[in-house]
Amino acid sequence: MSDHHDGHDSGGHAVPIKILAITCAALLFLTAVTVWVASLDFDILQLPGINIFIALLVASIKVLIVGLIFMHLRWDRSFTGLVFVSSIFFVVLFISIAITDTREYQPAVIQTDSEQIQQKIDKLDHSLDGYAGHGHDHGDGDDEH
Repeated sequence: MSDHHDGHDSGGHAVPIKILAITCAALLFLTAVTVWVASLDFDILQLPGINIFIALLVASIKVLIVGLIFMHLRWDRSFTGLVFVSSIFFVVLFISIAITDTREYQPAVIQTDSEQIQQKIDKLDHSLDGYAGHGHDHGDGDDEH
């Protein structure tokens, strides 16, 4: 049998330990940044809810690092990288559309944690006390039907 070698390596790309250590440190640092940002109160700066956008940005950077290093996209054909970048673009596009839609109907959402709503619910519960099946055992005690 002849040893036929067509120039393709049967194994994957070997990533040096130094690059893996730097990648690990970067991912751990970005995880710490995500936790730190989650604990900040941006309401003082009149930027409520900005935490989620910063966390998504940090998560996107982490996805990019993982894709480039661990999925070997840095060393792969450019078409594979194009598919990866296109999928990230469309995910961001769809999330943006969903967030835009959320802002459209947000004022119409009834806040159920207010005291006024809770009082109305309690009043409704008391007005239903006389009806069968509203949390009270009505009947002669027989469970058979």
